[in-house]
This record gives sequence, structure tokens and C-alpha cells, in this order.
Amino acid sequence: MTHAPSKPGLSPETERRVAALPVWRGTPDMEPLSGGLSNESVLVRDRSGAHVVRLGRDFPFHHVERERETMVTRAAVSRGFAPDLVHAEPGVMVTRFIDGHTYAAEDVRRDRLRIAALIRRFHREMQEEVSGAGFFFWVFHVIRDYARTLKAGHSRMADRLPGFLKIAEAMEHAQIPMPIVFGHHDLLPANFIDDGERLWLIDFEYAGFGTAMFDLAGVTSNAGLSAAESAELMNAYLGHAPDAAMQRAYAAMQVASLLRETMWSLVSELHLTAPGVDYAAYTAETLAAYEAALADYQFRFEKV
Repeated sequence: MTHAPSKPGLSPETERRVAALPVWRGTPDMEPLSGGLSNESVLVRDRSGAHVVRLGRDFPFHHVERERETMVTRAAVSRGFAPDLVHAEPGVMVTRFIDGHTYAAEDVRRDRLRIAALIRRFHREMQEEVSGAGFFFWVFHVIRDYARTLKAGHSRMADRLPGFLKIAEAMEHAQIPMPIVFGHHDLLPANFIDDGERLWLIDFEYAGFGTAMFDLAGVTSNAGLSAAESAELMNAYLGHAPDAAMQRAYAAMQVASLLRETMWSLVSELHLTAPGVDYAAYTAETLAAYEAALADYQFRFEKV
């Protein structure tokens, strides 16, 4: 994820690695970008303009493969969703820097209808551009697999895993059949950038085939939209109001989205370090949001 520049300097190793990339015209000027939860990003300016260098690696524990991410990024660029991909090699992606406003939760809430239209277009167009083996994202499989990883790693919240899995099973049973689309699956507010004329999407680590429901639930739950605001976004995406079964499935997927984010953070506590990231604090934040969404679901629909 690429956000506003931060103050701390880059490590000598990162500076050497970025400077050695075969894309710069003249001596590159570098500064770190803050906001990433799992990767290191660097803003680089040279004679050709400004670029973002994103440094990462495969994360098997998160089902992240950089080769697949690069393919999806190229596909997103070709359809005008993402900034130009300038260079890619194992563990490194260089994209054109978008001089714009990186969204926060309040921006998503304000622009929810605009975002619904962007998600709908992404779902309709991306499947024509992606290539290679089809990756399928099903959040309930991810949650079950995270539970195995957390149990094996003796997570500090291992005692809560049976309860998490019970809730996930109930939320999965609440889902309804929907068409398969190609989704982003990581629609945190900061993955939207507004350059004043249009919205851009970034970060395609988890992109793959699935139903539209996770993207719709994810964008609303990650930004803390109210039930009324969430309904407006869903109505705009569908072009009509959802029926009662879809409303229940939508609310259940919002719970699952926040549970997945909580368990993502717990897995990251075991396996990741990123500059300036406090995974324990992020776990506490997402856990509170999950518990609030679960309470709302149980109030509106059924006890679990």
C-alpha cells in the first residue's frame, strides 16, 4: 500500500536495492512511503518523474504470490484501474506515482456511490484481462486456513480459534449463490487514490475469482459504513434494492471480512515485520470492529 511520505529514513540495504534497479534516468532521489501493512514502499524521483517501488516477497501463510500479483497489476493497468507498471522482477514492482489523495474511511463513506460504480466495473472487466491459472478467493477457506496456521504457531489468541470458526461457519451458511467475478479482495480505504479527476485502485495481492459479496462487504466494513450507508452502496452496485436473503448474506460477509482481517493480523504477528507497523495494535483494532459487526448481525438477524 502506498500512502503519504513518512519521515524515517531508508535502510542502506533498501537504498542499494532500489538504486540498482535498471529503470532510473540519472540519480534517483528516494524517500519511504508509510501506510503499508506488509510491504515496504519507496517513493523515487528521477528525471522521468515520480515512481513507487514496492518491495515484497511471497507470503504462503497469506496465500500471496508476487508473480500472480504482477499479472493482475498488468491486467488492471490495461483496463485503466491501476497506475502504469514500469518494471517488475521477483520481489519488486515499480509503478507510476499518482499525485493524489489516498482515501481514509471518511472518504469511502462520502464517495460510496462512486466506489460502487468502480467496483462494479472492476468485476465486469477484469476477467477479460487476467491470465494463467485461476486463483479463487473464498474468505471462509482463508479463515479456516488461518486457524490452522495460528494453532501451529501457538498464537496468543489460540484459545479463541474455536469460537472464531463457529462464527465463520454460521456466516458461511448465511451466504447465497452469486455469479463468479474477478475481485480485488483487499478494499481497505487506503487502496483507493483520487487524483482529482478519477479513482485509482492499488495493491492486488489477494485479487482473484470469487463472488462480488466479499468486495462489497469488505469495502463497507473496512471503512465502518453504517447499515444505511452499506445498503446505499449495495443498491448502487446492483441497480436495485437487495432482497432479504441478500441483506442477511451481506451483513454476514461484513462479519466474515472483519474476522478475516483480525486473523490476518494475528498471522502477521507470527510471520511478518514491516516498518512502523504494530500488528498487536492492528489486531486489537480489527477485533473490536469484528465484535461490533457480529453484535449488529445478531441484533438484526439471528443469534449465533
